[in-house]
Amino acid sequence: MFKKILIAEDHESISISVQKTLEELHIPDVDYVYYCDDALAKVQKSIRENSPYDLLITDLYYEEDHREQNLKDGRDLIEKVKELQPSLKVIVFSAEHKSGVIDSLFSDYKINGYVRKARNDSKELKKSIASVFINENYLSLDLKQEVKKLNSYEFSAYDITLVSLLSKGILQKNIPTHLQEKDIRPNSLSSVEKKLNSLKEDLEVTSNEQLVAFCKDLGII
Repeated sequence: MFKKILIAEDHESISISVQKTLEELHIPDVDYVYYCDDALAKVQKSIRENSPYDLLITDLYYEEDHREQNLKDGRDLIEKVKELQPSLKVIVFSAEHKSGVIDSLFSDYKINGYVRKARNDSKELKKSIASVFINENYLSLDLKQEVKKLNSYEFSAYDITLVSLLSKGILQKNIPTHLQEKDIRPNSLSSVEKKLNSLKEDLEVTSNEQLVAFCKDLGII
């Protein structure tokens, strides 16, 4: 099992819950911080002292307070610690449920596990730690199904651009002008209409408003 773990969590009650979980796993060396900047400093120090962490457990979102931070959220922290210590295992422990956001954490930030803060999350956290320790990525079954559902749609960059423009209040008839300004093709009105109608049909929604809401729920825009 892991010997040295760092927890970055800005809510004290949740941090205590995580601490208790790690005590039950008999992890000998655990550090706790409330800020991303402090977590990065801990990782830097551990590397200098030739005693690096085996695992980082971090929240995704951090509330702003009186203390100014260079790293604003868990993504910033993961990116920085991975630059310093690429082999460091990372589990994100967050209330975020959007499948698009979770999928990007694995694909873009190369995390090893994701546990959603919810009922029975301590049990899920234990499972994730055990899985990541044997080099298996961890995502609970319900979230796996949601991510699989997201990936089955295979949104292209063009799809996301169209829906993003709609989400900004740009009328469908005016989208071609914005595409032409950015030299994005195809940019004719007929192409835009055809693609949006195809998306709505595939996703089983009936309006552009529902399409935007659906994509926001997935976290892709």
